[in-house]
Amino acid sequence: MRLLGLLAVLAATALQSGLAAAETLTVAQHSVADEKAVFATVESVSVVPARGRIGGIVVQLNVREGDPVTAGQAIATIGDEKLALQMKALDAQIEALQAQANQAQIDFTRIEGLVERGTLPRVKLDEARTALNVADNGLRAKTADRSVIAQQLSEGQVLAPSGGRVLKKLVTVGSVVMSGDAIVTVAQQHFKLRLRVPERHARLLKAGDRIRVDGAEFGEEASKWGVIDLVYPQIEEGRVIADASVEGLGEYFVGDRLRVWISGGTRPAFVIPAGYVTTRFGIDYVRLQEASGVIDVPVQRGRELPTPALPDGLEILSGIRAGDQLVRP
Repeated sequence: MRLLGLLAVLAATALQSGLAAAETLTVAQHSVADEKAVFATVESVSVVPARGRIGGIVVQLNVREGDPVTAGQAIATIGDEKLALQMKALDAQIEALQAQANQAQIDFTRIEGLVERGTLPRVKLDEARTALNVADNGLRAKTADRSVIAQQLSEGQVLAPSGGRVLKKLVTVGSVVMSGDAIVTVAQQHFKLRLRVPERHARLLKAGDRIRVDGAEFGEEASKWGVIDLVYPQIEEGRVIADASVEGLGEYFVGDRLRVWISGGTRPAFVIPAGYVTTRFGIDYVRLQEASGVIDVPVQRGRELPTPALPDGLEILSGIRAGDQLVRP
């Protein structure tokens, strides 16, 4: 009997030690953001057109919608038959002028030798030198004209103005375009969330505020957090436009609509980790540390209030008060 009594005392002592060592939480009232749900769209910081620098016919198109491009990448080629004909004509003229320059050089060398021997007067040498200079200058002029046409042909390459993703093709192969016409539109790879907030909620909105995006929007469990970068000063159709940065927003779909939670003010609330709440037969309980021991107290749960510091935060509407000691199950 004495041995059984000793075992009972040891068991009670071990139970009390376990309860003392159990993880506890002191309930305190916190000021939380009164979140409001709004819709936002994924948009590029800027959408720029890739334009042709010459007029002509689109003979090659190297990209399609959704393709990634880098700055300076050739995405299309514009051909102009007139430029090709002008190039052929200049090539023929350059060949003729080259032959004239060669003949002028031969005449100058021969006349120079005859003048040195006194066979011809020096005025003939001056005439030959002038003819040689005229032939050389004419050849250089036509070569420069050819370089201009070659540069115009090279400008038939339509280059991507910046790195990003092709949103839309505006022409097809065979289309006739003028100088300056847009060939494709390119969205820069840096995406933002563009919020449209009702003006009654937007008065509390400012740059630097945090926003929350449900993880379900990305097929994930954890919510994503972002920061408002800019609030536009103009109200459109009763809504205020704001841009926010969210890490891991995605890199493909532009215009995708997401549900975003913004702060519509603050209010006091009891927020505890969801791990302190257990559910039995449809009723939620928390374990409360009392002087006499640990008891289960029914509570009414509110909505989830995750924060960066408390990802599994859960609001408790009733059943606890400030100063209560909760024990994790």
